[in-house]
Order: sequence, then C-alpha cells, then structure tokens
Amino acid sequence: MHDDIDLAGLQRGTRLLILDVDGVLTDGALFLGDAGEQYKAFHSRDGHGLRMAMDEGLEVAILTGRQSAVVEHRLQDLGIRHCIQGRRDKGEALTQLLQQTGHRADEAAFVGDDVVDLPAMRRVGLGIAVGDAHPFVRQHAQWVTTAGGGRGAVREVCEDLLAARGRLEAVLESYLHA
Repeated sequence: MHDDIDLAGLQRGTRLLILDVDGVLTDGALFLGDAGEQYKAFHSRDGHGLRMAMDEGLEVAILTGRQSAVVEHRLQDLGIRHCIQGRRDKGEALTQLLQQTGHRADEAAFVGDDVVDLPAMRRVGLGIAVGDAHPFVRQHAQWVTTAGGGRGAVREVCEDLLAARGRLEAVLESYLHA
C-alpha cells in the first residue's frame, strides 16, 4: 500500500466500482458438480453493500476471467448491468468496460485478488486488493481491505466509499426509520 496517496480523495472521486468475482465476491473456492456445473458462494452482506452504494449513485460493474451462469444470476439479482466475463486480458477488457459505462479510468476503482487483476488495477484511479489477495497484488494496490474475498471485503469497500462521500451514516440510519 502507498502511504503518499490521498486515499479519501480517491474514494470520493470514484464513480465506477469494478469487481473481480472469484476471490473478491467469493472466497475463491470453486465448487464443481459431476456434470461440470459450477456453484459459488456469495456473501449476502457484500450484496447489500453493493445495493446501498448503487442506491447512492455509484455504478458497479463486473470484470472476471471465468464465464459462469451463476454470476449472471447473482448480478441480475443485484441489478448490476455491466459485466464482462471470460476475459483473462483484464487490461483490454477494462478499456471495453469503460467505453460501455462512459467513465474515465481515473473515476474507476477495481477490486482484485490475483496477479491477473493487476493490468486493470493499475490503470484505474483506485486499485484495491482484498485482504487475502496474493502478496504481490497487495504490494501494488493503493488500498488493501481488512476483510478477505467473499468474507465482507466488498461490503467494506462500499461502506468506505460511502463514508468518504459523507453518506454512510445517513444510509445506515435510514434503516432505523424504514
């Protein structure tokens, strides 16, 4: 992590949050059935953090190296519209995703966990590694979460981005009056 950056400023400037899936939205474990079907476990609090952030105007997108119908189902459930799956060339895929969303790289944050994520992480305004990311990825991230992938890291990112905008307290308190 870099001590000489203005993390709060980068967080406030984030308009697009891009997430890897395996190792970020999940703990990285891959469950395969006898017929080749895939199963993934997503943390419900991560999902709610994404919904809170999207309700506050943050756009969310997915950029993952694997292709999975399970991911499509989860994104549909969360209301995430932008997704690129099955791309190991995450630097090139990032360019495509930025064109789709109309955002500049400096307005985007990318959350990753492994070396394949570095080309995208290093091109955006805010490169984030989950707490249990590969050590080389953590070394090159501008921000490392306390929580691990699939264990609340995405919720941590969402809440910290809302806090940087001065919105977290109001968002949380709104549940007291719902």
